[in-house]
Amino acid sequence: MFTGIVEELGEVTAVEDLGDAARFRLRGPVVTEGARHGDSIAVNGVCLTVVEHDGEEFTADVMAETLKRSSLGVLTAGSRVNLERPTAVGARLGGHIVQGHVDGTGAILERTPSAHWEIVKISLPAPLARYVVEKGSITVDGISLTVVEAGAEHFTVSLIPTTLALTTLGIKQPGDPVNLEVDVVAKYVERLLGDRAPGAGR
Repeated sequence: MFTGIVEELGEVTAVEDLGDAARFRLRGPVVTEGARHGDSIAVNGVCLTVVEHDGEEFTADVMAETLKRSSLGVLTAGSRVNLERPTAVGARLGGHIVQGHVDGTGAILERTPSAHWEIVKISLPAPLARYVVEKGSITVDGISLTVVEAGAEHFTVSLIPTTLALTTLGIKQPGDPVNLEVDVVAKYVERLLGDRAPGAGR
């Protein structure tokens, strides 16, 4: 489990095409400290497994399903990525519960800067709109954010200077894709209510 609090802005150093998968090599001095084979690291919000690690770099295999459902397929050597290790048991939950299971992708639509923050509008796939609510939580490229405005086809978030400086949302431009993970609690509630028998009491 992750919290959506990005630990560092890493970099893709190599991408190997494996046909029905890809192997990424990524640089991240913070997240590789103490890393072991089989550990999990979230890359732009996608939970990946460490295959190998060497100094400040690690490799991870990404299967076709993940490449199709996320924006990892557009990454190339030199791309910057958000990196986060799983939260430790007993640690503070600084963001919200994030699984690292991307629900879909959106795209940056607009950026509106102001004196002390920036409003970013992001497109929202129709099947995910019902899970996104004003003042609710959403994960964008692995970053835990609060929804400012929730529309049928888009939502907005307000970014503080720290988020702009330390994550990919500080450099992404209109048209760039982003990974989206909606609040898992909303999905469980929907499933539980949908499975209730007709006529069941409240």
